[in-house]
Amino acid sequence: MQIRTSKVSVVIPTFQEEKYIAATLSKLVKIKPSIEIVVVDGGSDDGTVKVAKRFTDKTYQIRERGISKAKNYGAKQANGDIVVFLDADVSPPSNFVEKVLETFNNANVVGATCRIMPAQPRFTEFVFFQFYNLLIQLCAKFKPHSRGEFLAVRKKDFLMVNGFDESMPCLEDHDLAHRLSKQGKFMFIRSLTVYESLRRFRKLGFSKVLSTWFTDYLFFLLRGKPLSKVWQPAR
Repeated sequence: MQIRTSKVSVVIPTFQEEKYIAATLSKLVKIKPSIEIVVVDGGSDDGTVKVAKRFTDKTYQIRERGISKAKNYGAKQANGDIVVFLDADVSPPSNFVEKVLETFNNANVVGATCRIMPAQPRFTEFVFFQFYNLLIQLCAKFKPHSRGEFLAVRKKDFLMVNGFDESMPCLEDHDLAHRLSKQGKFMFIRSLTVYESLRRFRKLGFSKVLSTWFTDYLFFLLRGKPLSKVWQPAR
């Protein structure tokens, strides 16, 4: 299959990510084909911005906190036809750009997510995420869902639906995936897996995180907004 040439930009929102951002960025700068890296910080007072500037000159600071605000700002600064949103503690494989380009080679594709697995999981965590990824894959055909750890979009379609809803403290990725799916195909890239830190699960506890997810999603289905008013960082 011949893959059309499209520039890929990676946008990473940050807040107090000094301990994690270097590991992620050091991998991204080695990726081939090369990518544009955009980091948008939402008011960190640690060394996040200083570390990010070692890896990319497209490092920005915005005054207002909010993950959707940071992502939207980053997308506007990005020059790529395809924008990939990653969390600051996510580790993608070396071939992830090839997988993204292959997926978006189909002109009808407007967005995509992939398998997201935990780094160094316990057995119960491994089982849960295997099931969760299968559920997301099955839902992709009729009610697309995406987590913020990895979300790829075609920029022109992202702008067409006005990007992320900045009033949402969480589930902004799921909301965007649903709106994008009305413009074209939203895909689950089965051959791509990225790995996330389990720091939130380790700090708050597995049951606490899952109950928060479930409650917010239920409220989103019932009233279009999650219950949570703010998404607390886990550091």
